[in-house]
Amino acid sequence: MPNYRRAFIPGGCWFFTVNLRDRRQGLLVEHIAALRAAVAATRRDYAFAIDAFVVLPDHLHAIWTLPDGDADFSIRWRLIKTRFAKTLPRTEPLTAVQIAGWERGVWQNRFWEHLIRDETDYARHVEYCYINPVKHGHVTRVLDWPHSSFHRDVGAGLFLEDWAGDSSADGDFGERA
Repeated sequence: MPNYRRAFIPGGCWFFTVNLRDRRQGLLVEHIAALRAAVAATRRDYAFAIDAFVVLPDHLHAIWTLPDGDADFSIRWRLIKTRFAKTLPRTEPLTAVQIAGWERGVWQNRFWEHLIRDETDYARHVEYCYINPVKHGHVTRVLDWPHSSFHRDVGAGLFLEDWAGDSSADGDFGERA
């Protein structure tokens, strides 16, 4: 069994990739209101700052900063995943283990996280979040993807509307090739 090692830094900042179990589905954008509600409810129970967030049909990327003294991002993802899954009809195929454990087959188990190391690392991961819909061919301009905190950051003057018009993003960010 793999030995997963996670960095638990109270008040830290992390980049996450979270995937649907069936990557052929588009549940996340088809049910974006339910996902937003799950995130909002979780933030009410366990505060965290959303530095960047992008939702694609089958996966999402996020950068969060946790409050001082708090390093438990896992409970937040568990709650978001559970709350979102509860809004969906039970139509996904389940294994015997999932049925016995009252699990759903909506999300991949676990998630990928990366502790942000410095300002350069932070900027690189925010930019990766925002270019991701272009990378996956959903839009040709970052501005055209509606499910992204890019629009918030444009409004705050952090990015120009036409940022990355013809850019790409390379690197290992927790996604399959």
